[in-house]
Amino acid sequence: MSRHRGQRRTSRLDDRLEALNEARELAEGVLPAEALSAVYGVLDRAASRRSLSRGHTVVGFFGATGSGKSSLFNAVLGERIATAAATRPTTDEPLAAVWGAEGSGPLLDWLGVARRHLARPVEGFADERSGIILLDLPDFDSTVGEHRETVERLVGMVDVLVWVLDPQKYADAALHAGFLAPLAGRDAVTLAVLNQTDRLGAEDLPDVLASLRSLLDAEGLEGVDIVPASALTGHGVGAVRGAIRRVAAGNQAAAARLAAEVTAAARTLAAASGDGTPAGASPGSVRRLADQLSAAANVPLVVEAVRAHTRREAAARTGWPLMRWIRKVGRDPLARLGLTRTGDTPSANRTSLPPPSPAERARTDAAVRGFADAASEGAPGPWRALIRSAAREGRDRLSDALDLAVAGTDLGARRRAWWWGLANAVQWLALATAVGGLVWLGALAGLGFLQLPVPETPRVEGWPLPTLLIVAGIGTGLALSVLLAPFAALSARRRAAKARRRLTEAVRSVAQREVVGPVREAIGRHAGFVAALEDARG
Repeated sequence: MSRHRGQRRTSRLDDRLEALNEARELAEGVLPAEALSAVYGVLDRAASRRSLSRGHTVVGFFGATGSGKSSLFNAVLGERIATAAATRPTTDEPLAAVWGAEGSGPLLDWLGVARRHLARPVEGFADERSGIILLDLPDFDSTVGEHRETVERLVGMVDVLVWVLDPQKYADAALHAGFLAPLAGRDAVTLAVLNQTDRLGAEDLPDVLASLRSLLDAEGLEGVDIVPASALTGHGVGAVRGAIRRVAAGNQAAAARLAAEVTAAARTLAAASGDGTPAGASPGSVRRLADQLSAAANVPLVVEAVRAHTRREAAARTGWPLMRWIRKVGRDPLARLGLTRTGDTPSANRTSLPPPSPAERARTDAAVRGFADAASEGAPGPWRALIRSAAREGRDRLSDALDLAVAGTDLGARRRAWWWGLANAVQWLALATAVGGLVWLGALAGLGFLQLPVPETPRVEGWPLPTLLIVAGIGTGLALSVLLAPFAALSARRRAAKARRRLTEAVRSVAQREVVGPVREAIGRHAGFVAALEDARG
């Protein structure tokens, strides 16, 4: 059962480490480098520690000069191997006492501990099968800089931390601010030993222990056990051994320490990120952005050109044929804008639309900025900056992208309404009728001029048929032109409306690609970061 619990704990730790690394990757370039570096250090140490012996538990003894740290180390070990002194630092480099040498070498190499001692079994505490490694470390307040550096390095590497305090220095500010306070959350793998209790009277010990308890609680170390002991008299040494043994039981202290480090690293990222959730890119804000960009892309101008072009084409194809040349006077509205098409393939070239003025560019920038501000509303500071930056990245490409989108939109300029052909046929039939009447009258006039017999002209209600053909042909053509004008205007409006929808969709696609998409990606990045952080916290 213990083995299965260990496997589940390892699996959970794997998931949490993976989530922490994902959160770190998502936060790259967003959160401060110091926070990311600290998290990377945790991940690096975790990877290194987990690749080494999991059958050993490394217990570090930390303390100030004169705390009796080395004396307590010897007492717990049951033999004198560490040099002890009361007033000056005597531990120049870490010293390891090892139970179970097999597999400990690479672990101690990683820790940078060269001095190693194979410890004798201590009944009820440690033997070769227990895999416990005790480290006697330099004093954290040593005047030698290398000593402090060694302590600072190993504080983040050992599996279990035993802080040896003495009645005179247990409240030392340097100890609490520099070492104990940052260990909040590592309660399960941290022990506090109040050494040299033989110097206290029986009536003073409870007060000192209560004071130390209060200090630790204030620093978030409520779960840290405090063990009173005296290396000199041996009082409490058994309790220290028992506390270490309990923490190291099942060789799960390393995993517990790493789990605590992951939790602390997740808190570091959370603190650097800040709280809040971005409002996101709502459909309404996307529509407003597309509308503002449509104005910047001269969509209203193009729509009006489509309407004018359609009326012009309708008149040219359905009007009185003899008057159609008038419709050809002046350049086509779409041609003036460079929006003519060849076949059914949209143009990939630039249009001839007027370039945006400084005022229009300012309005475009304001539209993008307003969209980004609305989408990032409520986001923590670093992520709000990321979302705004994502919106601005495509801003310089907008003008060209919008122009190409307009140029590539099928405006339906070459499509002909079904009734145009029918009206055109009727117009030409009416013209042919009028021309037929003119030719008939001309023929009759020619015969008369040549003094040739003129056949009798058919009449309808007393009117000569050729004259009726002329009047009917011209009248029909002109009347048809007048009657079809409203239909031409309606067709132009419909085609302009369709062009507006297509242009708006093209502009919306540009907005999606250059602004909305990057903004949503940045928001999704924040959401992924938050989710990964929650998983890392476990």
